[in-house]
Amino acid sequence: MSNTNYLLAVEDITVSFDGFKAIEALNLYVDQGELRVIIGPNGAGKTTLLDLICGKTRASAGSIKFKNQEMTRMAEHEIVRAGIGRKFQTPSIYENLSVFKNLEVSFPRGRSVFGALAFKCTEDVRARAQAVAEEIGLAAALELEAGLLSHGQKQWLEIGMLLMQDPELLMLDEPIAGMSARERELTAELLDRICRNRAMIVIEHDMEFVARIAHKVTVMHQGKILAEGAMEAVKNDPRVIDVYLGH
Repeated sequence: MSNTNYLLAVEDITVSFDGFKAIEALNLYVDQGELRVIIGPNGAGKTTLLDLICGKTRASAGSIKFKNQEMTRMAEHEIVRAGIGRKFQTPSIYENLSVFKNLEVSFPRGRSVFGALAFKCTEDVRARAQAVAEEIGLAAALELEAGLLSHGQKQWLEIGMLLMQDPELLMLDEPIAGMSARERELTAELLDRICRNRAMIVIEHDMEFVARIAHKVTVMHQGKILAEGAMEAVKNDPRVIDVYLGH
């Protein structure tokens, strides 16, 4: 039975698209402050799982509890407000605004149209933007137009935009795709830092990076969990080698 101490408890979750079960009776438990990496071949259901957790896709059956609160019937914005942040594969930053402005508009109060109109950049927002910029390594670039950032910096800015909302669970889909070796290393350090006071779920293909950041690895295959545990154990699991790492 589910332990009430988990930050996130996904139980018996199933989703079907036109009779095809993209995810079938899946269970996933994430602790406070845990960095979980989900790996698996394309079509395993990894992104669909994140879609279910953030409310973008509705489950056909099962339960998703965040801090013991049922999420499956909640709207996406309610799930964000509850403390779940999600970064998609393509960065969605405001290219023509400064780094600071990107962070400022991401502060929760500025979310609605009315809120944005009435929005004043108060001291608490400025302080939060400054703190987040330092956390993501962009403190020196606050006045820079976001479109001028490197690919890696744009990814970090988008993570920063989520951090402005201070989520307790952050979900990232392939955060290092297209990054240089140096940017990957800095991203690993960034994720380590962020994870000190929140949980994270990361989908990633780069095994070296996974080994570097993961507290625990979940391997998905055909909508189910194939294996779960420490990277070393998972890497040496014959089933995982067979369906994923062997290719």
